Amino acid sequence: MGQSSDRRKIERQLEQAKRLASGISDQTTYQRLRAFVEELSEGLRRRIAARRSRQEIKARAHELWEQHGRPAGRDLEFWLQAERELNGDETE
Repeated sequence: MGQSSDRRKIERQLEQAKRLASGISDQTTYQRLRAFVEELSEGLRRRIAARRSRQEIKARAHELWEQHGRPAGRDLEFWLQAERELNGDETE
């Protein structure tokens, strides 16, 4: 399953949970459902942040590759360097 379909699935689950919560009068059930909604929301936020991070790493790795004359076979090297730079770990 792709990331966009995962995201859509989580968004659908959030909407379903919100609709269910609006009709619940039992406080315990409501609290459990709210906790489930929060868990889904946090999962969605993490997925969005991870995707954004990968896009930033990809862009930086591409910059590094171009700066070094577009050499073949060094993509992993530039990816790892971009990760280190963006994570603030430039101990090289």
